[in-house]
Amino acid sequence: MKPMTKSALQIARASYQPKLPASLKGHVVLNEGEATQSVADQGEIKKLFPNTYGMPIISFESGEKRNYPVVKVGVILSGGQAPGGHNVICGLYDGLIKLNPENKLYGFLGGPIGLVEHNYIELTKEIVDEYRNTGGFDIIGSGRTKLEEENQYNKGEEICNQLAINAIVIIGGDDSNTNACILAEYYAQKNTGIQVIGCPKTIDGDLKNEMIETSFGFDTACKVYSELIGNIQRDANSAKKYWHFIRLMGRSASHITLECGLQSHPNICIVSEEVEAKNMTLNSVVEEIVKVIVNRANHGLNFGTILIPEGLIEFIPAMKKLITELNDLLAHNEDFTALNTDEEKRQYVKGMLSKESADVYRSLPKGIARQLTLDRDPHGNVQVSLIETEKLLIEMVAKRLALLKAEGTYKGKFSALNHFFGYEGRCAIPSNFDADYTYSLGYTASVLISEGKTGYMASVRNLTAPAANWVAGGVPITMMMNMEKRHGEMKPVIQKALVRLDGAPFKYFEKYRADWADESQSYIYPGPIQYYGPTEVCDSPTKTLLLEQEK
Repeated sequence: MKPMTKSALQIARASYQPKLPASLKGHVVLNEGEATQSVADQGEIKKLFPNTYGMPIISFESGEKRNYPVVKVGVILSGGQAPGGHNVICGLYDGLIKLNPENKLYGFLGGPIGLVEHNYIELTKEIVDEYRNTGGFDIIGSGRTKLEEENQYNKGEEICNQLAINAIVIIGGDDSNTNACILAEYYAQKNTGIQVIGCPKTIDGDLKNEMIETSFGFDTACKVYSELIGNIQRDANSAKKYWHFIRLMGRSASHITLECGLQSHPNICIVSEEVEAKNMTLNSVVEEIVKVIVNRANHGLNFGTILIPEGLIEFIPAMKKLITELNDLLAHNEDFTALNTDEEKRQYVKGMLSKESADVYRSLPKGIARQLTLDRDPHGNVQVSLIETEKLLIEMVAKRLALLKAEGTYKGKFSALNHFFGYEGRCAIPSNFDADYTYSLGYTASVLISEGKTGYMASVRNLTAPAANWVAGGVPITMMMNMEKRHGEMKPVIQKALVRLDGAPFKYFEKYRADWADESQSYIYPGPIQYYGPTEVCDSPTKTLLLEQEK
């Protein structure tokens, strides 16, 4: 018998038809609101984006049929993968073909570099149909090339002119959509006629605001991680002998960790934004963990789960200052890169830091100190995914518990296991929510393009309601911009959304976390993502969205 090349679920999902907002099911008319301004640094942002600043928010409504001209569109997947990326492309393709059957869609291969190097394919119905409702970005691949040089923009213009492409859709996170905004402004300034539209992607959940209620992929990834956490908690409650330190993706915000905490009720859930607000040191974080472990041990519970956000280190104020100095110090630093050994690099760094940061740097285990000086990502940031924070915390907690045991104030047993959940969730088959949301985003982008818009991000709101009641439209990307320091210089970027400590999701967590710390009966076991069955099981959005919208 010839082996199957697709699972039963893959075959079944191919026939799933994503749900759309009512306004996208028929003919669309645009409703434009008031002029907008950037979230901060209005004068500087307006000066940098004179052609795309101040545009109105757009919402779609059902309207009369109209004829749209033929357009050709290029699409780019940018940055890390997120569940639902393929459905953005499917929605974009279907929307374009519905608006005008002569429309064409091209995919630039390997991310933004495909635009610069003129590497592309035409996305036909046969290709698109193979990727409906699937995870991953493998239809055209992704990449982290940053579009920041005029030569890159001009190379993009060349291939667009060659293929008669009218518009580019960039599917990415805050940095990728910042690139989209800059590209839109450049092409508008040069009167190239090339439009640029963005789509909000990131499992981290930090690309959100009043118009972008959530980024796609966040729902699926958190459900995947929460299933794994629930499985571990069931094992912990069965074996009753291990503390599981679980690090979760999310470099710049703790949205994933908080959402997974709300879904699974771990014994400890660290929220980086709270650590920063309370001006906590690494030692004080350790003390908080130790307090829970000792208290549970006093009740004969020598096990538990601890959720740790990937970016925790950057939120500890003294560590944040150190990392900022390191980012500035190592930006384009040829003297540092010329050094051969880790010890030479360590001594060089210590000599260049402020006294306060040098003291913190010396206090770190050499392994962690070395990880802080590894190569930066393309945006000049420390690659926190390479820093094994969970192992650092296990080491420090174990040392502290050993001291308490010697004093006679801790009589339990401490055995720890470490986990990092990241890549497990980035290319999962999208949940029904993400399959529907991403398809709607792609469809929305097709309308914005056909209506001649540029510098907009596709927006779909009212996401806790049934999909038919979702509100589709567009938000000017400049509205989300502020100025931040990157590579030692102030740059315009989309403002990241951090966990709000006064927000409903954190307040709910804060109210119940003491109960979760003490009990094992509080554990929730979410189980795997369900695609077929009752709506409350299959189509529910994240706990974060439900709490934010008071549902």
